[in-house]
Amino acid sequence: YRKMDNKQFTRLHTITAHLAQPINLMTIQTTSNEPIRVLVTGAAGQIGYALIPLIAGGKMFGPNQPVILHLFDIAEEPLRGVVMEIQDCGYPLVAGIVHSQDPAITFEGIHYAILIGAFPRKKGMLRKDLLEKNAGIFKSTGQWIQQYASPDVKTLVVGNPANTNCLITKHYAPNLPAKNFSCLTRLDFNRAKGQIALQSGAHVDDVKNVIIWGNHSATQYPDVTKATVNGIPVVEAINDIQYLQNEFIETIQKRGAAIIQSRGLGSALSASKAITDHIHDWHFGTKPGEWVSMGVVSDGSYGVPEGLVFSFPVVIENGQYEIVQGLQIDEFSQTMLDNTTNELLEEKAQALRE
Repeated sequence: YRKMDNKQFTRLHTITAHLAQPINLMTIQTTSNEPIRVLVTGAAGQIGYALIPLIAGGKMFGPNQPVILHLFDIAEEPLRGVVMEIQDCGYPLVAGIVHSQDPAITFEGIHYAILIGAFPRKKGMLRKDLLEKNAGIFKSTGQWIQQYASPDVKTLVVGNPANTNCLITKHYAPNLPAKNFSCLTRLDFNRAKGQIALQSGAHVDDVKNVIIWGNHSATQYPDVTKATVNGIPVVEAINDIQYLQNEFIETIQKRGAAIIQSRGLGSALSASKAITDHIHDWHFGTKPGEWVSMGVVSDGSYGVPEGLVFSFPVVIENGQYEIVQGLQIDEFSQTMLDNTTNELLEEKAQALRE
């Protein structure tokens, strides 16, 4: 230091002070990540409106992952309003917004497809009528995904009847891996955890490994025979088999209808949270020792016909799910699985009827 003049000393001090500043690795990671392109159909609807802030705010892909939102809706003017609101929010992670009613634009290069838009069931409409209406919608959607999306795109079908709409979408995108198609039963999974937490007095995070089997409908089977609360089997923690095999199951099966009855609208807040959970875990993986429920293409596990879109317990690692194997199915559970399987087989026959 003695041989330095004042100017040299000042420069050295400035450099060393700068090097001493902590490096913000979070900022470096953010700016180096390539954006994930996320398609939301039905983006102007109430679920889309509740979901978009969760994607844009980093809840789905993490606080350092930029996204490009691809928004599709047949209601052009309401969608324009949603786009203006996203712009007004100034989300740091939103690297771009693509919105068009032209699928060649909106579906181009997407990495994740969240299919919310579907034909709603109207008063007096039979389930088979609803299936026929949606068959055309999801046939086109499957074709667009195959034609325009990234070859490794992962698709989540939310619009009901979700299992069979997923089946149709996959059917018309035969060149894409079957394991990249799923439907939403995470909402039912979350509902089941919530009800067990309420009944047992535990925190919802202490409820592990409930299962939703089958169809996202009134035949689904919310199964707690393998679930635990604070490490204790649910059947011991609650110790009320009549409740667990009757009221609990019916509550989960009919929860959506109960919400509509109370608020006059469907589940949007809880559905958007479940969509976020589903994609988040598909992207990052499940916690060690825990499984979640996803509607996936059956590989024949547990006697479910191969190719049927059915909700199973799954574990996820490196972006790939595996159906949990080796679980014992008691007589009551098998009856429930058979009922929901039969309904899905009927829906499949109706939906894919040429």
